[in-house]
Amino acid sequence: MYTMRQWSARHARGLKHSYEWLERSLVKLYPYFQRMGLSKVEQPLMKFVEQPTKRFLFDSQSCGQCTLGSTGMSCPMNCPKTIRNGPCGGVRANGKCEVKPEMDCVWVVAWQGTQQLRTEQQALHILQPALDWRLKGKSAWLRAAEQRIREMKS
Repeated sequence: MYTMRQWSARHARGLKHSYEWLERSLVKLYPYFQRMGLSKVEQPLMKFVEQPTKRFLFDSQSCGQCTLGSTGMSCPMNCPKTIRNGPCGGVRANGKCEVKPEMDCVWVVAWQGTQQLRTEQQALHILQPALDWRLKGKSAWLRAAEQRIREMKS
């Protein structure tokens, strides 16, 4: 998993384009999902598609509040301290984690990933709200599609 996390940050641009395509597809399918019942769609989507894909590519912790698009395709929940708004004060000079010295700090990897995105480097500086643990295990993809639909309506 650790190797795939680093690979994903190095290929953040292509993965971001794939993610945007997926979001557009989910926005188009969202009315059908609503008719079927979102609760009936969310569990299989999460269990069989979203969670395995994100677990493999990003070692995602399925927090339900995905920030991959603004963190260079590096899941901040992989931080042993679960810090979502930048590195802690213990990042070593070589970019390694203070808690797990064999691991690169997820925020160093995030910075490298945002360098691949070029246009989104400022997104890394967006302050993330506190994690809502009630959303853990829920589909961030469906939530993103719902948010996009709301934005399009306003």
